[in-house]
Amino acid sequence: MTTLQIVLLALLQGLTEFLPISSSGHLVLLPLFVGWEDQGLAFDVAVHFGTLIAVVTYFRDEVMRILRALLSAARGGDFSHDARLGVNLAVGTVPVALAGLALGDFIDGHLRSALVIATTTAVFGVLLWVADRFGRRQRAVDSATVIDALVVGFAQVLALVPGTSRSGITMTAALARGFDRDGAARFSFLLSIPVIVLASGYQTLKLLSQPAAGHWSEIAVGVVVSAVAAYLSIGWFMGFVARAGMWVFALYRVLLAVVIVVTLV
Repeated sequence: MTTLQIVLLALLQGLTEFLPISSSGHLVLLPLFVGWEDQGLAFDVAVHFGTLIAVVTYFRDEVMRILRALLSAARGGDFSHDARLGVNLAVGTVPVALAGLALGDFIDGHLRSALVIATTTAVFGVLLWVADRFGRRQRAVDSATVIDALVVGFAQVLALVPGTSRSGITMTAALARGFDRDGAARFSFLLSIPVIVLASGYQTLKLLSQPAAGHWSEIAVGVVVSAVAAYLSIGWFMGFVARAGMWVFALYRVLLAVVIVVTLV
């Protein structure tokens, strides 16, 4: 890959991973639009690792509180709100982990077309707006229950299909459960940590079975660029969505779907 291609793909991954507009869909679409070859598994692992660094760094205080609370509860201490949140994050991760193992190869082989991406981009964009517009928006992230975790977790399975958006569908489900925008975003972003860890680990195992793992310079640039872009994206989104809501992202998704249909389908 050229330096420009590496930077643009890593930047795109970092900027879109945590916005409700589908990073996987954008990474499929950009090469289609400009005629680039697939960037390869090693680069995908690198940019996902970069976004993992970003989200853990941004929410480092929450992550440390959850880990300390879980450790304290395991030692017989009080089962605090933070410990409960940690358990709920684990519960919410199980459905997508099982579905990814069972359906990952089928999805990669059959559901990465422009038409699929256009459809999921538009449909789940509209659902995001509906949940934001008509949800009660009264609950904070520490009010999450096991039922909330299961609902959001099963919704997250849909994000295996390109164009759905992991952050978008989990925020949609959380908003539909009555979470406020900050709570929905925080639950979605915290839930991304175990998901990205599992996905990156699985991709790494697949990568180890391949003869060529890519160039280390490309991997390093991909990690750094995607990490910086993702960190800035999270910070911007948390401030923006509290003020403006989700309608901007829903509108963008519908317009993008139209562009995909007109140019690629």
